[in-house]
Amino acid sequence: MAAARHILLTGSNSGIGFEAAVILCRAGHRLTLPCRDRASAEAAARRVLERAGTGTPPAASVCDLADLESVRACAAALRAQGTPIDTLVLNAGLQYAGASEPRRTAQGHELSFGVNHLGHFLLAQQLRPLLAAGRSPRLVVTASEVHDPTTAGGKVGAPAGLGALAGLVPGQGTTMVDGSAPFSADKAYKDSKLCNVLFAREFAQRLEAQGTPWPVLAWSPGLVIPPTSTGGFWRYSRQSNELGQRLFALAARSLLRLTESVENAGALLAALASDDAYAASGFTYHRNRVTAPGRHVFEATATSAEGQDADLARRLWEASAALVGVGADWP
Repeated sequence: MAAARHILLTGSNSGIGFEAAVILCRAGHRLTLPCRDRASAEAAARRVLERAGTGTPPAASVCDLADLESVRACAAALRAQGTPIDTLVLNAGLQYAGASEPRRTAQGHELSFGVNHLGHFLLAQQLRPLLAAGRSPRLVVTASEVHDPTTAGGKVGAPAGLGALAGLVPGQGTTMVDGSAPFSADKAYKDSKLCNVLFAREFAQRLEAQGTPWPVLAWSPGLVIPPTSTGGFWRYSRQSNELGQRLFALAARSLLRLTESVENAGALLAALASDDAYAASGFTYHRNRVTAPGRHVFEATATSAEGQDADLARRLWEASAALVGVGADWP
């Protein structure tokens, strides 16, 4: 077993985050589990320990990624405690494909961009001192293969693409990152996953530039659709298109067998967060790729061409810093 680590994991109250938390708790790691409200956080910590059957009780923390003030308050409380973080896992995410109108964060940004990228960007910035103080620090970011227009998922509908970041002007309230119209919830999600990849790449580049490289791992878990879940990642998409989502899930999971189980995806995330096999410094992207019906291979691979654009990664970092009100000149 890998040496015990202190791991902060967002998105732990359902789906792959919950499964990863159970595995990590059972393996002896200390967990901090931020959720959007106190009841969800405490319930997640309790359920993880119950499922694990052993381990240190996880610490519950409140962090609503759809509200930058909540993110700041969460980070401030954790910094006041002063406990170093060995692995920071930015895993929480949402999608509401099928919606015709954008949903908004507390600060007016489109919801999938605000939660999947912007809230996590601020959280990582605010917790960087605790992560720097950790043992063999590591950052893990849950992205998706749909950030890449050449993949099966990325080809469906409008492709990911950030253009010149025209939608990220401070004060106007982000809708589409590239400034395009009309609104597309599907493209907004894909774009947020491309932001995840570019954020991780730029984070690693800045660590390298200051001479303190860490492992920075972005990854795609594959298509994970639990058969019985009523909450979690798919909850908003089901609200927008209940019948369509049910038919899609049936075809992908039962007929074509393209999906990954939530248990297997959670095990991959737990390994990325803790195993020595993923301790090499620098940026890497891992993809859980379908090779045949019911079969996957998990491997390091290249991101999309746009996900490799170092200048775009830098400009996204600077624009995101302006939106959340932090300095962009780190290190």
